[in-house]
Amino acid sequence: MIASLLGFPALVVAGLAWMPTRAPTFVEHRMSDPQDAPIAIAAAKDGTIWFTIDHADAIGRIRDGRVERLPTQGRNMEPIGLAVAADGSAWFTDIAARSVARVDGSGAVARFALDTPIVRLGRFAIAPDGALWFAELTGSSVTRLKDEKFVRHAVDPRRGGPYGVAVAADGTVWATLQTGNRLLRIRPEGESTPIDVPRPGVVPTDVAIGTDGSVWFLQFRTSRVGRFKDGRFLDYLVADENAGLSGLAVAPNGAVWFGMLRASSLGRLRNGHTEIFRLPRSNARPYSVAADNKGNIWYADITGYVGMLPAKYALR
Repeated sequence: MIASLLGFPALVVAGLAWMPTRAPTFVEHRMSDPQDAPIAIAAAKDGTIWFTIDHADAIGRIRDGRVERLPTQGRNMEPIGLAVAADGSAWFTDIAARSVARVDGSGAVARFALDTPIVRLGRFAIAPDGALWFAELTGSSVTRLKDEKFVRHAVDPRRGGPYGVAVAADGTVWATLQTGNRLLRIRPEGESTPIDVPRPGVVPTDVAIGTDGSVWFLQFRTSRVGRFKDGRFLDYLVADENAGLSGLAVAPNGAVWFGMLRASSLGRLRNGHTEIFRLPRSNARPYSVAADNKGNIWYADITGYVGMLPAKYALR
């Protein structure tokens, strides 16, 4: 079916291109509570940086260089989903309360309960129409929330549970199906199409949309970054060993950024070349990354830090 829709997807392996490692100056914010583990991160249009905190009863925010903890009235468990709406409010996963939650600029929290007794959720994304899309692993669906109504787009469990979610400018939703080794495309009118990733067993995780409409995705098991556009796959090897790729963001200039959990580094893929930016601490574990509208690259480090690579280093 996929071949008839798209033609047989071609696979091109780009050579691993390393640039010299630079020694930029990072800006890092250490959490006041040593138990806090920042896990997901997102940038608002006004420059506010939101981040979730695993096993904490708060969500974090950085404004004007100051870190704030906003109470969530409940302890967070694996809050890996986070997205910022056009009005500046932040949406995040709330597994313990079996819901998705919204926190506004004043810190007020609203929850929208799911109808399953057990909830496991993946990444979040906000569509141009304001709808929230998220990966619902226990429900085997990519789910839409708008006007307080959930609409599920079911995924065959044999094709693997969804994890990453991203929404293109035209409203098309893209998700990754980890064990199914597929991408999933959901058209604005609701039609779902699974697309096989040519390289077997890569475990696709995070996904992001490029400035040119390219669909970028991490291949966790092979330390590769994939690109899908116009029915064709490209494949970039970004590490010789399993670097634990996690977190994906496309900067305003089109560069693709990702975290490298096992290498204590950030990676950048630009014009087919990979460059590694080693973080200040050898035990750093960047789980999620985000690009703000000034070109700064932010990361949530589960060892207790939120950090930023300033644009003057990220853009050069």
